[in-house]
Amino acid sequence: MQPNVTLDPTLPVDRPLLSVGDRQHPQHRTVRPISVYALHGLASLGDRLLSLDSVRGSVVAVDCQTDNTTVMNAKTVDDFVDATGLAIWENTVWFVQGHDVYRCSMDDWVPERFMTLPYRLDGIAVWQSTLYLASQSAGDIMIYDCTQKRRITSFPAPGIGVENLTVHGEELWVCDRDEQTAYCMDRATGELQFSVLTPYSSPTAIAFHPSTNGESICYVAYASEEPYIRDDPNSPDPHQLAFRDRTFIHPLHFYYNPDQRYALSNGYLIEMFYVEEISALEAVALPNLEWRIALPAETQRQRVRHVESVGLPFTEEVQNGQRVAVFRFPDFESQTVHIFGWKALIEVRGIKYRLTPRDVESAPPLPSDFQTQYLVDDDDLAMETPIIQAAAREAIGRETNILRQALRIRDYVYDRLSYGIKPHIDTPDIALDRGVGSCGEYVGVLLALFRLNGIACRTVGRYKCPQPCDRQQVPLQPDFNHVWLEFFIPDCGWVPMESNVDDTIEGGPYPTRFFMGLPWYHAEISKGISFEKLRAPDMPEELSIGQLAINHVRFTILGELPPPGA
Repeated sequence: MQPNVTLDPTLPVDRPLLSVGDRQHPQHRTVRPISVYALHGLASLGDRLLSLDSVRGSVVAVDCQTDNTTVMNAKTVDDFVDATGLAIWENTVWFVQGHDVYRCSMDDWVPERFMTLPYRLDGIAVWQSTLYLASQSAGDIMIYDCTQKRRITSFPAPGIGVENLTVHGEELWVCDRDEQTAYCMDRATGELQFSVLTPYSSPTAIAFHPSTNGESICYVAYASEEPYIRDDPNSPDPHQLAFRDRTFIHPLHFYYNPDQRYALSNGYLIEMFYVEEISALEAVALPNLEWRIALPAETQRQRVRHVESVGLPFTEEVQNGQRVAVFRFPDFESQTVHIFGWKALIEVRGIKYRLTPRDVESAPPLPSDFQTQYLVDDDDLAMETPIIQAAAREAIGRETNILRQALRIRDYVYDRLSYGIKPHIDTPDIALDRGVGSCGEYVGVLLALFRLNGIACRTVGRYKCPQPCDRQQVPLQPDFNHVWLEFFIPDCGWVPMESNVDDTIEGGPYPTRFFMGLPWYHAEISKGISFEKLRAPDMPEELSIGQLAINHVRFTILGELPPPGA
């Protein structure tokens, strides 16, 4: 009943890691144009990429192998300021600016207003005499005939954010800044074929471009701000937190498995340490103690290359299909110094499932063993309290489709909870009544509402690797642990769902980027079991792991994986 944990046989298991020299390979090299601030347009120009800097108005041609940058519109940069979207057909460059569509010849780079629409425009693509225009305010991708300036049809925008476009053969590709997603659509019908998560946040432009070896590479531009420590020797506070523009271009990898209905994107080999340091608050003696720590899981998007012990040896057990490291202490005393845990080499990728309400309309009933295991209150979920019972009814209304129910429950919880870090986790009834919760409290409320509506679900965690995936070979330490969940669709399997709004504006509409999807930086460790647990014959009920030890978590991104399916 878990088809989505069967490893895809078409993907090689032991793929080589990129060496330092391989980071210059076209499929992995980050393109960083010189003297640009925010790239919001991208197109292929023969042997170079053409990109649009919306801040300075520069249209630059960039060599993808050297970053050599040439300003193409040196005399007309003011005309391109605040422009977004970029497309080329033959010798004509197209772009959008506000409500207007412009075109110009590459001979003189003097823009000519082509037409004005009642909506603000964000992206543009051209194929022969057909224009594709993206507008977040309209919520559509509009298709026009260039020769007659006539609207042919429109498609609903696949995401909720600002979108940019490119045409690749019979496909229309859309990147959405808020969704952190690239969508592959049929350019004639607008049907969504599949979508993939981008490895970086804030994608602002997309284009396909031939590399030096002839293969076509999908490039995505990114534009955002990054914090840094500014050195000001003349100030009483010489080290100041400041922000600067961050923009670059990186290849987007993708692999779609239509049979199992998921798509993989860029991946990285990471080294992860999880280590406990005994540092007790008070003296405790626990004879015959078992200290159990879950190990990384094997999934469609995550593969474990190697696991080894740190400090002390462990034996391995399997609990509910999950690997667990068991450290045994015959005579544990909290005042005796110990450091113990594990180190793992893990391949991680972005994954996005492609399921629609129609796909699950005829889903069979939930198996009986899943009902007894995943529809019960087994973790202080307060499922019998009036506030949770009422919320479970209100969240889904009269909806009967399991996929729509799941999305409605998610949005219901997002509407009623604001994110806040707390020292301990309260039960779902308290968290929902308070209106503020940590990721663990979001998960508790979601689990309760899912299970009361007959949807099997389980927790997953435990950490997210710090996200700057270009910061390789440098130890990275996450500030917090994290937990999310998976829900089960009969005949389809377990699909992931992020627990909280995750860095997006509260109040909706909410992105669906991490609904049936996970980015590369989530490390899947414990599915439906405790991440860490103590067992001893005379274990005090009130004793917690935090009273005995301090945990140390460290990630190192060792390199980018080859494209999936390569």
